[in-house]
Amino acid sequence: MNRTLTAAATAVLLAALAACSSSNSSNSTGASSNDKHSAAPAASKPLDAGAAFTQLAAKVPTAKLSGTVTAANDGNHLLGRPGQYTSKITFTDTRIKAADVKGLEKGDVTRGGSIEVFATAADAQTRAKYVEAVTKSMPALSEYDYVHGTLLVRVSHLLTPAQAAAYKTAANGLT
Repeated sequence: MNRTLTAAATAVLLAALAACSSSNSSNSTGASSNDKHSAAPAASKPLDAGAAFTQLAAKVPTAKLSGTVTAANDGNHLLGRPGQYTSKITFTDTRIKAADVKGLEKGDVTRGGSIEVFATAADAQTRAKYVEAVTKSMPALSEYDYVHGTLLVRVSHLLTPAQAAAYKTAANGLT
């Protein structure tokens, strides 16, 4: 009897998770410095992180792809997990001096940034709020975070506010 109940509960849980992963609502938030949320149009086909980066790099030419996160190399162990990103890339920004990031791992946001894609806009918002909460009290970890629909664009704090704003503009233009 217990096995039957466990199997039934598992089936219901899996069905609920599958239903949650197919929704695509859209919101936009600004940087970790408490920009306000605003509505953004939903994309007809969700972007993956690689496609989003291609569009973003066309608008911010100093951004250079540095890596694609996979289940095997995800240091956060979040890729594909419930409520977490479904794809992720990391990038460098050529305006950041090598001396300023010496000793940091290749995919560290401080080297330039990352793009994380989520199944829902709510998941992207939740992740942005989590990152902000973790980095708020540690200036060395601070960053600019921009949510556009299901995308979270994380940008190095080593860039000036004006330089980081170019990423926000580019993120808002992703389709």
